[in-house]
Amino acid sequence: MKFFTDNKLRWQYLLPALVLLSAPAALAQRTAALRGTVTDSLSGQPLAGVSVGLVGQPGGTATDALGQFRLSGLAAGTYQARFGALGYRLKTSAVTLLAGETRGLTTVLAITSLNLAEVTVSQPRDPNQTLAAISHIDQTLRPINSAQDLLRLVPGLFIAQHAGGGKAEQIFVRGFDADHGTDFAVSIDGLPVNMVSHAHGQGYADFHFVIPETVEQLKVYKGPYTARFGDFATAGAGEFSTKTSLDRSQVKLEVGRFDTRRALVLLDLLGTRHLLSKKAESAYVAAEYNFTNSYFDAPQRFKRFNGLLKYTGQLTDRISLTLLSSHFTSNWDASGQIPDRAVSEGLISRFGSLDPSEGGSTNRTNASAILTTALPHEAVLRQQVYYSRYNFSLFSNFTFFKNDPVNGDEIDQTDHRNLYGYTGTYDRDDHLGRRKLHTVVGLGTRLDNSELGLRRAVQRRILDTVSVGRLHEQNINAYLDETLELTDRLTLNAALRADVFIFQFRGQKADSAAGLVPLTGRVTRGRVSPKLNLYYQLSPAVQLFVRSGLGFHSNDARGVVQATGSFNALPRALGAEVGSTFKPVPSLVVNAALWTLHLQDELVYSGDEGTTESAGPTRRYGLDVSARYQLTRQLFLDVDANYSHGRLVDAPPGENYIPLAPSFTSIGGLTFKSPNGLSASLRYRHIDSRPAQEDDAIRARGYFLLDAVASYTRPRFQLGATAENLLNTQWNEAQFATDSRLRGEIASVNELNFTPGTPFFVKLNASIFF
Repeated sequence: MKFFTDNKLRWQYLLPALVLLSAPAALAQRTAALRGTVTDSLSGQPLAGVSVGLVGQPGGTATDALGQFRLSGLAAGTYQARFGALGYRLKTSAVTLLAGETRGLTTVLAITSLNLAEVTVSQPRDPNQTLAAISHIDQTLRPINSAQDLLRLVPGLFIAQHAGGGKAEQIFVRGFDADHGTDFAVSIDGLPVNMVSHAHGQGYADFHFVIPETVEQLKVYKGPYTARFGDFATAGAGEFSTKTSLDRSQVKLEVGRFDTRRALVLLDLLGTRHLLSKKAESAYVAAEYNFTNSYFDAPQRFKRFNGLLKYTGQLTDRISLTLLSSHFTSNWDASGQIPDRAVSEGLISRFGSLDPSEGGSTNRTNASAILTTALPHEAVLRQQVYYSRYNFSLFSNFTFFKNDPVNGDEIDQTDHRNLYGYTGTYDRDDHLGRRKLHTVVGLGTRLDNSELGLRRAVQRRILDTVSVGRLHEQNINAYLDETLELTDRLTLNAALRADVFIFQFRGQKADSAAGLVPLTGRVTRGRVSPKLNLYYQLSPAVQLFVRSGLGFHSNDARGVVQATGSFNALPRALGAEVGSTFKPVPSLVVNAALWTLHLQDELVYSGDEGTTESAGPTRRYGLDVSARYQLTRQLFLDVDANYSHGRLVDAPPGENYIPLAPSFTSIGGLTFKSPNGLSASLRYRHIDSRPAQEDDAIRARGYFLLDAVASYTRPRFQLGATAENLLNTQWNEAQFATDSRLRGEIASVNELNFTPGTPFFVKLNASIFF
């Protein structure tokens, strides 16, 4: 009896306690949720990255790759759901939620004119994209006339051309002379642009296969802080994406000085018809032809053709498919770099050439398929396979008669490549306790098979071989990226990325004593790159961030397999920054970051010489400031100012300058956009003078340029004009300290060699829409 009495007493005390403990769980089970889809009003396509929140409530979320969102753990009641995206009209919808209910909501957003007062500075789904607001404003306001202009959309990035219009540009960003892309990763629709172990230079990023009018979005990431970027993303990365659909078809013609001509066709293929699905679909084709003789004394005879075909379809409520194919071909003559003395002594003009046989040809064919699937438990699986066939041949002569006083020093670099790749990401929204947790798991591989060649030539006639062989290089990578809301204001992003590289090269190289000798080897190397970032939403108008991470860039396989001693196949980069994106007044958006970046070893394979050179470790720090201000409803002001200080770590003072690394750059402009279709922009570009070699004995000359663009757009047509270098300034686009010898000179001379920049240039264009 005592047993039952004691247990009865225990239950009298335990039952109330259990009820109290289970009450929160019962209440949690009775909370409501809001889920739905956001689409574009014109195309019907789902919109990713739309900010979704409840007015007066902390936190929020953003739509995923299928335009879907979910807000959970909500108390019963009536709310105002707020939907916002740059370039779209802000929309609010009243929603009443019952206890335990999961309410569905479909929202359609309409495109609207830019209003900086509506721009938000938070990025709930991708906090690492701290330049999102700045990038969207630039895409809306800045005129885009070429593929080169697309790269200039990256705040603080400068480019220079030095071997004709068909060659990839030299890239300067965050104190880096990144050559043609060694320290800046570029992609378009998930397709990598940078080429590993390229015939001309590591990370070679030829972006000319992109038609500028087809580009819809740019995401900019400075520094090595984002897990999904691996190789080359040390100074940063730029992700471009093309339009999913056309608002209208278009035919465009352009004519300008120096026999410049361009034709463009954008054609909507489906309209209201359906191909694979009864849901939202779009398909379009784009084609572009360019020709110019350019401003050099010797006609450039530059020709380029681009073609693009893209399909995007919502196959079911949970599956979307994107298919893309493109083709690009180009050939040109080039005047190349010329030494100062050749101009000062009157041998040639500023626009003359010492070897007019320079130039080349290139082509690239791409195919890509992206399948995006919504999975249970608020997850999205995105899978992409891609393929590129690439061919490249470039004739250059940098030293003229230094090595061969009879035939000259012309070289021919060739690259015939097949590029295969796969990228898969598993993206999921979850909770850790009461806090939101966003998880991304990524897995990918890239395989480059190429026939590489470096040969000596004269007037494009091959004389002999310097090196030749077959490249097999594969990268296998995986990463885990976690974003956790620690509080309603503080967000933590932590990630870990692992990369394995297999370098293999089988070929031959020239030896002065033995002729052609084997250049063969296989090396496997790995790199683990952790990232840690913090974001604090001080107020709706102020976001603070602290970011850090390890990154790397790979070195050329030919240098890796023949390396001895301390050669590093994957030199590490350690970066950190602190900054803010804020709005001191509603119509002013500012992004500022104080950063530092240490590179373990700036090892470079010189494709021009077939040798490997080491600059040793480097250390850089700097300050980036970008501001966008809406002066009136129709007038906008923008400015980027970028300061950097970089030095070689192991070199003595006075001999530790990083060649061609800019210390100050600035880009800005004033833009007028009227609702009646009239728009105009006056823009400037400035880069300072800087050391061209380690001891600063030779300096690359800075410049300041003014450009202008104007257009008048109506529903059925557009007229426009572009003027570059309004002041007709004499400026040097690409500049190097080069040891060269002219015909008849007894010895070589080390001095500034340059490619002259564009003189005053004007171009007119006309478009018809249908």
